[in-house]
Amino acid sequence: MPASGNGLLEAQRVLRISRVVSDLDRAESFYGAALGFRGVSRAPVDAAVLRALGAADTTASEVLMRLGNEEIALVQFAAPGRPYTLNSRSNDLWFQHLAIVVRDMDAAYAHLSSNGAWQPISVGGPQTLPASSGAVRAFKFRDPDGHPLELLWLPPGRGRSVWHEPRLSADAGLYLGIDHSALSVASTHRSLAFYGSLGMRRVEQSANRGPAQTRLDGLEDARVRVTGLRPASPAGPGLELLAYRPPGRALGPGSVTDLSTDWVTVAALPTRARDAGAVVAPRVIADPDGHRLLLVD
Repeated sequence: MPASGNGLLEAQRVLRISRVVSDLDRAESFYGAALGFRGVSRAPVDAAVLRALGAADTTASEVLMRLGNEEIALVQFAAPGRPYTLNSRSNDLWFQHLAIVVRDMDAAYAHLSSNGAWQPISVGGPQTLPASSGAVRAFKFRDPDGHPLELLWLPPGRGRSVWHEPRLSADAGLYLGIDHSALSVASTHRSLAFYGSLGMRRVEQSANRGPAQTRLDGLEDARVRVTGLRPASPAGPGLELLAYRPPGRALGPGSVTDLSTDWVTVAALPTRARDAGAVVAPRVIADPDGHRLLLVD
């Protein structure tokens, strides 16, 4: 497991979210056909990144895909690790989803439903949360390897203004882009201290519960404190902390090659003036619950 703590670096922008898959062709096909991503490139994972991830003794290939202005990387290791943990739940501390903003929830859900090889998390289809939780519509599900995803519709005035730009609504398809990656955490306070040390700021917070939240998460009596975080740049995805009560299970020691692995690639800069202009070599750090961040120049 990479060491926690960030040294003297400040997060500038979330560049992409990477997730480990068992079959690169199948994953690329699913994200393209079911969710509107388009392939950008396919290449071996850089050796410096593998060293930072603690996987220097193996090789991996990745497909870079884009949705709107946001990117994901699907990564397949030559020596695959453990499959995604069976019977995973939304409050388990390895949970990390991608929230995909949609123009029309009913149409997006119908399109997803016409593409197989995914499993629902939410019960009863898309859910509308109460006004106290943002009045958003959402639906959670899993990709063919078990990675969680969320379709997210934002009412006027909610979320970043970019999702409500007339040009975006007119030009884009059903799927507009990636709003954030959400991470289950054991302690909001502890996680805020960690991400705050990276220069990320809190932009919103709510305490969500009730029947719609319970159906959305597929849990019994779901209660979750949701905290939105952003790095310095207004562009790119943010992060979201999900502190369920009670919290779920911790995964324990594992390898970056395991299919339950995601990591967030963050552009970072030195915070000390004397280090300004220095190149930031790829470096992986882990938050208090084991979620990985890859810091790059």
